[in-house]
Amino acid sequence: MHIIPASPTVDKVYVEERAAALGKRSIKKASKVAGLKLTVSMIDLTTLEGKDTPGKVAQMCQKARWPHEREDVPSCAAVCVYPNLVPEAKRALAGSTVKVASVATAFPSGLSPLDIKLDDVRRAVEFGADEIDMVIDRGAMLARDYQKVWDEIAATKEACGPAHLKVILETGELGTYDVVRKASHIAMHAGADFIKTSTGKIQPAATPPVTLVMLEAIRDFFYETGKRIGMKPAGGIRTAKQALHYLVMVKETLGDAWLTPDMFRFGASVLLNDVLMQLEKERTGNYQGGDYFSKD
Repeated sequence: MHIIPASPTVDKVYVEERAAALGKRSIKKASKVAGLKLTVSMIDLTTLEGKDTPGKVAQMCQKARWPHEREDVPSCAAVCVYPNLVPEAKRALAGSTVKVASVATAFPSGLSPLDIKLDDVRRAVEFGADEIDMVIDRGAMLARDYQKVWDEIAATKEACGPAHLKVILETGELGTYDVVRKASHIAMHAGADFIKTSTGKIQPAATPPVTLVMLEAIRDFFYETGKRIGMKPAGGIRTAKQALHYLVMVKETLGDAWLTPDMFRFGASVLLNDVLMQLEKERTGNYQGGDYFSKD
């Protein structure tokens, strides 16, 4: 039995106004190019569809390794796939710096018995996953069964072994900022290496205000424990402009120490192409056509 830590009440007006204000910052020229390249390096290129095939995953891995023909454009941080496609991703990424992340714990619902969830995690790690993206039991969270939420995260962390654990809160189902803050606090105290907004299967997914709530929870946890926890907004971040505004939030809330792929990620499938198009615009002065970069 763990003592569930108290969480502060979130000021809804402050959070929404602060997120909106940070989203108005103007980023130009060299700072914009640096931010765009940093964004590429932070992307978890993701495919989580029932029609995923080894060929599709191999193509996505190729794009994650070499997003652009220019050598000054970095690789993506990771690819994120279902557990049974982890071996294919590992083969395709052998010798690269790109990590393989796998969703687990009965993604996306999380509604399976704990032993099945943990088997899911262990199998993904055995297949070679470097990172595990788990989902919390939102029903338990909303029913205030915080002990169950804690225990499942802690057990999943143990099952991860050497793999890093990202805990998906599915904020679109949690209802209020107060519940998001509470879930963030529980996840970090129970062993999360990252906290993540969403599965990408529920709307709303990542939003600036909910991300700001989670960033502030990470900041306060750091002040309390000295431990840095990573953050991953996922779902709904589709444009370079949006991504740059998220980076502004990170810098203003947590500082430069979190502006690395080790501490901040974007869960995305379409963001990368828009960022690459913006980089070409900054280099050449012209936008490329939508088919200039591969879709996968």
